[in-house]
Amino acid sequence: MKFNKWTLGLAAVGVVSLTSAARADEKPSAVQTALSNTTISGYVSASANWGLTGSYYDSPAVVNPNAKPYQIPGIPFQPASKANGFNLDVVKLTIAKPEDATPWAAGYDVDLLFGPDAVGYNSSVNGTSGQDFAIKQAYITLNTPIGNGVDFKLGVFDSPLGYEVFDAASNPNYTRSWGYAIEPTELTGLEATYKLNDQFSFLGGVANTSSAGINNRNDYNNNLNQSVWHKAYFGDVTYTAPSSLGWLAGSTAFAGILYGPVDTLTTSSGYNQPNTGGNQVNYYGGLTLNTPWKQITSGVAFDYVQNYNGGAVVSADLGDQTFSKNLGDNIMAFGLYTTYKATDKLSLNGRAEYVESDIYAGGNYFASAQLVEVTGTVEYDLWANVVSRLELRWDQNVSYYSNSHYATTMPLAGSTGPGRDDVGLYANVVYKF
Repeated sequence: MKFNKWTLGLAAVGVVSLTSAARADEKPSAVQTALSNTTISGYVSASANWGLTGSYYDSPAVVNPNAKPYQIPGIPFQPASKANGFNLDVVKLTIAKPEDATPWAAGYDVDLLFGPDAVGYNSSVNGTSGQDFAIKQAYITLNTPIGNGVDFKLGVFDSPLGYEVFDAASNPNYTRSWGYAIEPTELTGLEATYKLNDQFSFLGGVANTSSAGINNRNDYNNNLNQSVWHKAYFGDVTYTAPSSLGWLAGSTAFAGILYGPVDTLTTSSGYNQPNTGGNQVNYYGGLTLNTPWKQITSGVAFDYVQNYNGGAVVSADLGDQTFSKNLGDNIMAFGLYTTYKATDKLSLNGRAEYVESDIYAGGNYFASAQLVEVTGTVEYDLWANVVSRLELRWDQNVSYYSNSHYATTMPLAGSTGPGRDDVGLYANVVYKF
């Protein structure tokens, strides 16, 4: 180690030691530099559920949030996993390095899930879906100094569509909405975001498929060679109200679309849905509105899916006749939200939804269902870093109709028919770190 004359002079009179000078002169290691702005955060979520009706066990509120509830035609059955008992929901660990203010900044984000809610969540195409571990997000961020700056994400990331998200504590209610159930969850691809000004921002991108599954591919007509350009495409625009609009300032409006192939068709009792490489399109519109009363905020969410699950050739041997038709499913979900923040610790959150599903067989009307749900949540955050909530949810199948007796093999038949009520009481505690 070489020292300049000034340092040697200070050392001679005892002002500094050569050891401390050597340490000060050393540059940080590459590892220290890379980790200097890395953040670690996450949460632990636990819950307890109680059924207040006999059919509560089939409620969408008690299934794994990564599974699709089945009370509307076209959404496959998934068994309840949290009914009538205490639960560890999930542990989330986030390791991230945000972009800095430099023009060519880069960063990354990794979200890891552990526990029951990680089972089956976006497992990679070569992985095992039954394990209690999942990569929720893992992407690299890259900024390019074009205009106000274009930010890219490359890897696997959350779908931009939807009012609610996977993380329960980030939603106004503990249980997920029906709108969440029909939205894409994760995408593997490239996303670009551009903020035009304080009011408007735009997002667009391309992904392998609309289906979850890290590195998933669209097996177009069972031939990967034909799916090179058969991708999923998405985009959205967000508007934020300026301060000149008075009490509406800070309110946001969002509109988005995602079109592409899906590869999540399933096989279930009574009928078979082989993968046909079909496409679906998701439309989403959402509003988050401030009101003249600062304690009250409201929201609106609208989801519409055309050809849910991409369509399927459905075959069933019912004993008297073999049934085989190409099915398409269009689902609409409309939700209203409101929050009343009574005190710094106490909030009252409400949600009401109407859902309609229409199935077409061979281009002709086949079956339909309508349902409603109402959810009320009391949140009282007594402890630091803890979200604690008590929630009551009611789901009812309003009506179900089919023009074919073959619908007895479809969801909503028998014990899950119209007029059924699902009522459940839920407690949720989340510790954020």
